[in-house]
Amino acid sequence: MARVTVVGAGVVGLTSAVALQRAGHDVRVVAAKSGLESTSGAAGAIWLPVRIAPGGREFTWAMRGYKVLHEIARTTPAAGVDVLTACEVVEDEGRPWWADAVDGLELIPGGDLYPSAALFWSFLAPRVEPAMYMPWLEGQLMHSIEWREVASLAEVEGDLVVNCTGLGARRLCGDDELVGVLGQTVIVAPGELRMDTFIGDERDQSAIFYSIPRRGEVVLGGCRIEVNGDVVPPPDPALSEAILGRCRAAGYEPGAILRERCGLRPVRPEIRLERDGRIVHNYGHGGAGYTLSWGCAEDVVALARDA
Repeated sequence: MARVTVVGAGVVGLTSAVALQRAGHDVRVVAAKSGLESTSGAAGAIWLPVRIAPGGREFTWAMRGYKVLHEIARTTPAAGVDVLTACEVVEDEGRPWWADAVDGLELIPGGDLYPSAALFWSFLAPRVEPAMYMPWLEGQLMHSIEWREVASLAEVEGDLVVNCTGLGARRLCGDDELVGVLGQTVIVAPGELRMDTFIGDERDQSAIFYSIPRRGEVVLGGCRIEVNGDVVPPPDPALSEAILGRCRAAGYEPGAILRERCGLRPVRPEIRLERDGRIVHNYGHGGAGYTLSWGCAEDVVALARDA
């Protein structure tokens, strides 16, 4: 059994910590802020093969995440994971490369669901409610999280240190390949929106739209805007209005605005998951943290076996 310190309490860090603990390690988590205050708390948090290349280890991680989240949805309602119908707008009938990773895949017409689209790929996808899921993950830990800034990974105690600091790894590791990509959402009361179906339209990257139902609210988005620095800006009222306009243009009148959230996705050309001495790096998941976290955590466990 190794003494392991996980740096970072977002979904990637907490999942890594839980997986390591289940493997028999003595695990502690150190973080500057809680996952709900970070990008993980601002995420739409639905399983999707977003920005994942065909084949390779990212797809393997995504498939593992699909299975684990399905199992949590089946066995642990208090964790806030549910399985929805996901409908992704497509422009042709070509079978998606990720088809074998999902259940219930079928090609359906847009019709009344989304009048501006001719076709959807419909499939089953797990959706996570961060406000329930993150505390559930924290509750699995045997030790309380230590809330403090980490200035250097070398100074962190433990036989093994797992770096799950997301965008913070740019400073800690001097990783210039890591960039922040802004996401903004508007969380609304259901109104006329469907509560059993995710709708995603990414045909126009300058006007992305998605609707992600939760148990009592709906997350509307979105955008992908590369930014300088690592300070999360406040929500842009003009962007929120544009998102609400896309929702209405799709034929749905949203309910009252409950809140707005922004987050910086930690985007890298390739996810960094590797061991360097006693440091295991696990960061750069972009907007796919919930999709990839369990598969990545299992690889972290494998890398820890020699600690």
